[in-house]
Amino acid sequence: MSKILKLTELRKLMLEMEKSLGLQELSEVERDILCAASEIAQTELSDYASTSHLMNHTLVSGVSRPTFFRALSSLVKKGHLSKNEEDSRGYYSVTHFSR
Repeated sequence: MSKILKLTELRKLMLEMEKSLGLQELSEVERDILCAASEIAQTELSDYASTSHLMNHTLVSGVSRPTFFRALSSLVKKGHLSKNEEDSRGYYSVTHFSR
């Protein structure tokens, strides 16, 4: 199997997984932020991912700052992320999906 066919199969699998999780209504940036937040929270053994960690994550690092904050705000409004109200800085947890 060629590399492009392997990539095609992976992309199809990802699309199916995103559809099964109800992520198809999210933009690509929103999906990337949500995945990054989930990974960071799990890696840090915490329920929260900081804004700075999110912005530096491989999936999100190429996103412009205004686009990042629009998508982050949208995820909070849609209920996929929640902001830690106990901390004045930006810490977010994934609320819509279990780990």
